[in-house]
Amino acid sequence: MKTNDALLDPEEHNAPMRIIKSRREYNTWVGNETLEDYALRFTPHSFRKWSIFRVSNTALGAISFLVLEAIGGTLAVNYGFVNAFSAILVVSLIIFLTSLPISHYAAKYGLDMDLLTRGAGFGYIGSTISSFVYATFTFILFALEAVIMAYALGMYFDMPLYIWYLISAIVIIPLVTHGVTLISKLQMITQPIWLILMALPFICILIKQPEAIQGLMSFAGKSGYDSGFNIYMFATAIGIGMALIPQVGEQVDFLRFMPEKTANNKFRWHLGVFLAGPGWIFIGMFKMFAGVLLAYLALMANKSIEEAVNPTHMYAVGFSYVFSNPEIILAVTVFFVVLSQIKINVTNAYAGSLAWSNFFARLTHSHPGRVVWLLFNVLIATMLMLLDVFQALEQVLGLYSNIAIAWITAVVADLVINKPLGLSPKGIEFRRAYLYDINPVGVGAMVIASVLSVLAFIGIFGFEAQAFSSFIAMATAFIFSPLIAWLTKGKYYLARKPFKFHPSKTTEICSICEREYEINDIAHCPAYQGPICSLCCCLDVRCDDACKPHARLNEQWKGLMTKFLPKSLWSYIDSGIGHYVLLMVLMFLLLASIFGLIYLHIELTVTENVIYVLSELRAGFIKAFSALVLVSGIIVWWVILTSKSRKVAQQESNYQTSLLQREIVLHDHTDKELQQARLIAEQANQAKNIALQGSASGGRDFLKKIGSNFQI
Repeated sequence: MKTNDALLDPEEHNAPMRIIKSRREYNTWVGNETLEDYALRFTPHSFRKWSIFRVSNTALGAISFLVLEAIGGTLAVNYGFVNAFSAILVVSLIIFLTSLPISHYAAKYGLDMDLLTRGAGFGYIGSTISSFVYATFTFILFALEAVIMAYALGMYFDMPLYIWYLISAIVIIPLVTHGVTLISKLQMITQPIWLILMALPFICILIKQPEAIQGLMSFAGKSGYDSGFNIYMFATAIGIGMALIPQVGEQVDFLRFMPEKTANNKFRWHLGVFLAGPGWIFIGMFKMFAGVLLAYLALMANKSIEEAVNPTHMYAVGFSYVFSNPEIILAVTVFFVVLSQIKINVTNAYAGSLAWSNFFARLTHSHPGRVVWLLFNVLIATMLMLLDVFQALEQVLGLYSNIAIAWITAVVADLVINKPLGLSPKGIEFRRAYLYDINPVGVGAMVIASVLSVLAFIGIFGFEAQAFSSFIAMATAFIFSPLIAWLTKGKYYLARKPFKFHPSKTTEICSICEREYEINDIAHCPAYQGPICSLCCCLDVRCDDACKPHARLNEQWKGLMTKFLPKSLWSYIDSGIGHYVLLMVLMFLLLASIFGLIYLHIELTVTENVIYVLSELRAGFIKAFSALVLVSGIIVWWVILTSKSRKVAQQESNYQTSLLQREIVLHDHTDKELQQARLIAEQANQAKNIALQGSASGGRDFLKKIGSNFQI
């Protein structure tokens, strides 16, 4: 059905949209910041009530994770001390340099990693890609840390490992439901105990066996034949260590609560941001070096390679230099591991809940609450634990790091290159009302860098490129971010100029949820003809982006296709066929990624005695993949037809509603004219009555005079 083009803008006819009461109540419930912790919005200055020390201490509590030791030990065992040591130094330097600008902007503007990414070259919908990457990082790290905790508990208590998997995951949930308020208290209480237990083994090792350092420096790893520097091993080790680069996101999720910088606290503010932001890697570097040492000592104590890279066995060896009683060694080791893993996994679970909240809020325009996504994140991590993902730690982190590097580097390039050069607007704009759905600067740089680096990682470009895949990701993102910004002239950063409220106003009441927010969190909505907070704007689906119709994803898609496709195909771009092809390509890539990752995990963890079944397994995977692609094609076509019908119905509804609204406006106008005409008629009638009364009075006076004359 072809609808009338005059789908009227409510603002044009002064007919604001009606707000349904249930919608208002829903948004009010979601706006409960006791549980939400501003999961989808800017952190207001009024909420940044903690001291600089407490915020920094809370952020630094996340560095307790023992995967750092596992990574250090894995690098040493696989590539030798020299290559591992060099790689850890380079990884630490890169992470420090990339974390510095991100931490500064986040603390300055009170933004989490997702909101920062939106305004740093990705756009409103574009940052869902980074949200997914970040959420993936949190549940992978959660699973790895919980596995370490479960192993430790399994060594002390004789129960099946899968039970400890469940316990290690479930125990975190009540500690995270109340957000940073409870997490900050937990980190404050546990930090001194953790620091003492962390340092104690290494002090005793240096005192009792100082010669271990000398032996470590000549450690060649499991190969055992070459302890020297190897450029390819060095580069591969860097790729594994670079999987830690998204950790800055977890630091930022707490740094956004940093109090506002003033003249009085300027030095302390910068110091706090420095230590809790990029400074986390200093302790992280020490912990990776600690993992190198402990893995070496574990091998010297006749532990297997699998045990030597397991942090529980590592610290059991470490605490054997502190205590002589095996029972005490085991008890202290288990306590330390459990404490460390609880400290990090509350951060992983919290960060994951924020990432999933942002991801699904933009795709579905609904938000059941951060706590729901907390449970979702923990559930995914538990499934990964049961799949024994820890057995393929090196390969999992190596593959993931390429995508993570591409994302973080694209953000950093925008902050340190594009903004100083004027290719990107100053400040960080995160509100939906002012952003394009897709900004090709960040999205393009990340996608190009990810594709090239992943292809290099899986060996498409040869052995040399495979070793340097992480550098390919970094260099590509750094080059393409400013290049795309220059080619597009920064056009896609802002969809419209932000509305300027009165300078004297610091807060405004949202016209939907009727709560008061700071001006930085408020936009002007033409659909509702009033101020709207960023959360209500994010969740609203009825406005259809009336404030920026040209910045919608479908409009950007049509604009892109018309540039590259001949005119004869333009009619198919916005048709069902065009949408079908696009969605099927995305579905094909998604299914291929899922099946590929599952097969890769099986291939890496399968034992030698059953390796002969891999060819048959591969054939089975291909058949299952083909069947799912076929089913997906049917489902996608059904979704497109349903969406098309809904869109036509919505357009008709909007058209009829606009006619009714216009009729109401015209009736109001007619009523006002009638009231005005009635008022004029009444005034004329009153004037006539006054005139008649005056004439009657004059006539009576005249008759009286005549009567008087007759009498005379």
